[in-house]
Amino acid sequence: MSVSFFSGAGLATGAFLVVLGMTVLGALIAVGARNIFHNVLGLALSLIGVAGIFIYLNSPFVALMEILIYVGAICIAICFAIMLSQPLYLKTPPRSFLKSLGAVVGASSVMAFLLLLTRKATWVPAAERSTDWTITTIGHYLLTNYALIFEVISLLLLVAMLGAIVTAREGRGSS
Repeated sequence: MSVSFFSGAGLATGAFLVVLGMTVLGALIAVGARNIFHNVLGLALSLIGVAGIFIYLNSPFVALMEILIYVGAICIAICFAIMLSQPLYLKTPPRSFLKSLGAVVGASSVMAFLLLLTRKATWVPAAERSTDWTITTIGHYLLTNYALIFEVISLLLLVAMLGAIVTAREGRGSS
């Protein structure tokens, strides 16, 4: 049974592949670019792609929060740190092999953990879940079932702000 590209399923698959490609391309730019501003732009592109995946998974609220918190707040904080740090035209020092190896090992470990977690999780289709996603219901979930996630997001914002301050101080000197 062949599915036409212009059918509903074909367009949904095509849109998913575009969003997936945007996410992976943004992640590669965020990791591989030598210019810190390009790293931030790649991060923003990747996070917008992740928001698209959340939309594809029928979670528009999480997608909106992804854009507001991660793209809006964290990427803007990083941009402020860039503006306060050394000029981009100065030569950057070469990357240390041990730091790069540590980053690869750390990222691989996190990826393996997440893959294991997704394989062990029980996935419930969206049609079987409650569809009452009013602000009251979301607020109730954020303060009861998902309170830990709510706190982790605020902690992540704090760490992003501290990282922006540290990056800015290193660029201008710690005097």
